[in-house]
Amino acid sequence: MMKFLFMMLFMIPLCFFNKMFWMVQMMLMLMMFMFMNLTININMFSNLGYMMSCDMISYGLILLSIWICMLMIMASENLNKSLFYSNFFLLNVLLLLIMLYMVFSVMNLFMFYFFFESSLIPTLMLIIGWGYQPERIQAGMYLLMYTLFVSLPMLMGIFFIFENLNYLVMYFYKFYDMSYFLLYLSMILAFLVKMPMYFVHLWLPKAHVEAPVSGSMILAGIMLKLGGYGLLRIMILFQKMGMKFNFIWIIISLLGGLFISLNCFCQIDMKSLIAYSSVAHMSLVICGIMTMNYWGFLGSYIMMIGHGLCSSGMFCLANINYERIHSRSLFINKGMMNFMPSMSLWWFLFMSSNMAAPPSMNLMGEISLINSVVSWSWLSMITLMMISFFSAGYSLYLYSYTQHGKYNMSIYSFYMGMSREYLLLLLHWMPLNIMILKIDYFLIWF
Repeated sequence: MMKFLFMMLFMIPLCFFNKMFWMVQMMLMLMMFMFMNLTININMFSNLGYMMSCDMISYGLILLSIWICMLMIMASENLNKSLFYSNFFLLNVLLLLIMLYMVFSVMNLFMFYFFFESSLIPTLMLIIGWGYQPERIQAGMYLLMYTLFVSLPMLMGIFFIFENLNYLVMYFYKFYDMSYFLLYLSMILAFLVKMPMYFVHLWLPKAHVEAPVSGSMILAGIMLKLGGYGLLRIMILFQKMGMKFNFIWIIISLLGGLFISLNCFCQIDMKSLIAYSSVAHMSLVICGIMTMNYWGFLGSYIMMIGHGLCSSGMFCLANINYERIHSRSLFINKGMMNFMPSMSLWWFLFMSSNMAAPPSMNLMGEISLINSVVSWSWLSMITLMMISFFSAGYSLYLYSYTQHGKYNMSIYSFYMGMSREYLLLLLHWMPLNIMILKIDYFLIWF
């Protein structure tokens, strides 16, 4: 705790020199408050800690939210050229961070629903306000309609649960089992759309492609994890229904992950390819949660943390190229190793993490997920093998296409990488690979 207080005191004089530091200081204060709250929750087990605090499942996701939001500000350096837009952007990021902190910390199911849906508003403002092309309006409408279509049944399900159980505290749900198919369907569909599951994933590539770099980072890093977090919290209430019907979502996710992996080879837009790879990774997370065993829950949790850092870093790399060449097309972004050899190293590091190579957290998560799904059914080995193989394939496809080949003569006029960009990539990559040494922090207890 003294280290954080020292960091706070060190940041105060810097606020006078750079307007970005006041936002970083507020995030550090929020992080310090979260650590204090977690200490109260673990050591004292007070009623306040159960009602409005974070437990070990929330812990890593809250840290991830604060980390990604700070890196979002660092990645959006171009917005600082305009005072009005930069201040409005910082307030938007702060509002989004508060919403995400509340989502991962509340234990009341209705309050979780309220902040779960409220986090959509700042994200929509990021896409529509700072997107690059006129199609961002259509992408925002896709995101809004997909989310709102399944949110009302979830609200009705929460009211039904309260009418039957007379409380909405998630910790007590392990004592009950609600065997109602429509309730089961209405409660988990909202999370499956948010993940997103195959068949309801069409909003994700549109939103990613049209969003600015900060929007892509928060969508890939945090917003996709809201669905997994909700499933981890809710599946304990539908144990009997899960044992009967979860095979449907596992089969859809396994086959959908395979089709999406093949679809990645057909993409010519860098951001679109990274977005589709996120759908393929989240399909494994859905499979792990739906198997309803400890290996699946643990693997999906580690995979969510690792994918949040890795995918956000890959979107930063795509944006670094876009700021120089003003195109996301793979046909134009070729031969970059000749001009930016240092950045080529970071492309290699993030592509290797994306294909679950050691020592990234994605490897640990994928091993746990494969163990979980194969123990559920040995026939899934074929699909899992192909998904893992194709994930390495499209990662190498993206790396080789952007870094090798005959470069375009027009890129002679661009500038090299800046220290801010290398620091941004380092802050993505270090937690992704160093935290594997302290993997016991991510062991979740139920």
